Amino acid sequence: MPKDSDPMPILPTLRRASALALVLSLPATAWTASAWAQTTTPAAAPAPAVSPETVVAKVNGTPITQGDLTVAGEDPALSLPGVDDAQKKNLLVDYMIDLKVGAQAADAAKIGETPDFKRKLAYFRDKLLLDEYLDREAKKAATPEAARALYDQTVKAMKPEEEVHARHILVDNEGDARKIAERIKGGEDFAKVAAEASKDPGSKTEGGDLGWFTKERMVAPFAEAAFKLPVGQVSDPVKTQFGWHVIKVEEKRTKPIPGFEEMKEQVDQYLTRKAQQDLILKLREGAKVERTDAAPAVAPPPPETKKP
Repeated sequence: MPKDSDPMPILPTLRRASALALVLSLPATAWTASAWAQTTTPAAAPAPAVSPETVVAKVNGTPITQGDLTVAGEDPALSLPGVDDAQKKNLLVDYMIDLKVGAQAADAAKIGETPDFKRKLAYFRDKLLLDEYLDREAKKAATPEAARALYDQTVKAMKPEEEVHARHILVDNEGDARKIAERIKGGEDFAKVAAEASKDPGSKTEGGDLGWFTKERMVAPFAEAAFKLPVGQVSDPVKTQFGWHVIKVEEKRTKPIPGFEEMKEQVDQYLTRKAQQDLILKLREGAKVERTDAAPAVAPPPPETKKP
């Protein structure tokens, strides 16, 4: 039986909040009417490329440019899957109009002059600067040449690993396992018996098929028996913490090494993360950092007194 897999590390992400979610949730408004009109209008032919400085709308005299739409379209919160380019542009223009209208009203209300807003503005400015800087530096590291070199180096260091393709039947006790082994060794079809008698819900419908696995993927007694068993042979009952198993080995092979194209995305992600991490560590080492919130030193415990 397979071991419990290690949990995959989860990288925390920050998602930008957007007024779009609020706008889309409002009842019949100009936005929803516009969106409905766009979804019922046949898609127009792709428009020719335009300059980022091209003005697409104005709000109280303030221009909204094609470049503004590009920036908005890169916001993950404004992702519009399944929407064609013409429809997406119209939706983004409407959104930017609402954004400008709201921002102008907030500016008139002097929201931007409050200390809390200024702190938020400074934070998001720093974050955007850092994101852009990390992206730029990572592109210098995650080159096709670097990706190929890392792949070749990793493959060269990999040791050949054996795999087994096996089936099993899981039952509760040794007596039932022996009877099943005798039936199969007597000529009954393993897959048919597995579908009838196995207690493993994950494999019984597949005739007990566990697919290909390496030794460390299975609990020790099961793995030892499977890897020692000749191809085509059926084992005697094997006990694990899950119960009693009857095993049949279908095939054995050396685990194939994945090709470069298959691994390229993972290699690029590794190079990007490593470049960004190395850059932050280097910048931190070269900076004068003073922590003023350090916790007070904990007083050592009093010395023990010996009892008379």
